Amino acid sequence: MTKLKLQIAHQVPGRVRLKIPSAKGNPELLKEISETFSVIPGLEQITVNPATGSVVLHYDADRHDEFHGSFQQHTQNAAPSGFRPPQTDIDEFARKIEDEAEFLARNSESARAVVDFCKMLDREIKLATDNNVDLKILLAAGLIGVTVFEIGASAATPVWVTLTLFGLNHFIEMHTVHPKAVPAAAPIVVKG
Repeated sequence: MTKLKLQIAHQVPGRVRLKIPSAKGNPELLKEISETFSVIPGLEQITVNPATGSVVLHYDADRHDEFHGSFQQHTQNAAPSGFRPPQTDIDEFARKIEDEAEFLARNSESARAVVDFCKMLDREIKLATDNNVDLKILLAAGLIGVTVFEIGASAATPVWVTLTLFGLNHFIEMHTVHPKAVPAAAPIVVKG
């Protein structure tokens, strides 16, 4: 396969979505790409969309490390600049917390159980909401809900709570797929 410019648009355990600008409107190239990726261990399904030039790889989350090792080998020639989208300050802060949790988990069975439970819960939330909500958003919304509940219905809601709920509502609405929305071209599904 020729060298392609690709970008990881989104990834969670069990799913990676790639954007390939040169594959937009090119179903033959997308078929070639899906055949190239189909040999990756743990890959369960490949969905391509010619209208957007995207490829979604669905894999067994229990084989995450094996999948990503092989995935990186397949994409090194196509994406020499790296495999992850740019990190924000919040991503960096979350990574530091995750690193600290992993450090504690290496030294304590209780900490390992808590870390594994949180990872499993986060994965299940993402799967249930089609990657629109994760554990971080749910915890923030829960804290806001508890705060509002503890203040009581008769008290005035602080402006920051109102604005946060408004922003969260619109974030979820923006990322929800509406049944009336019709894609420009039906995605092609290749089962591996």
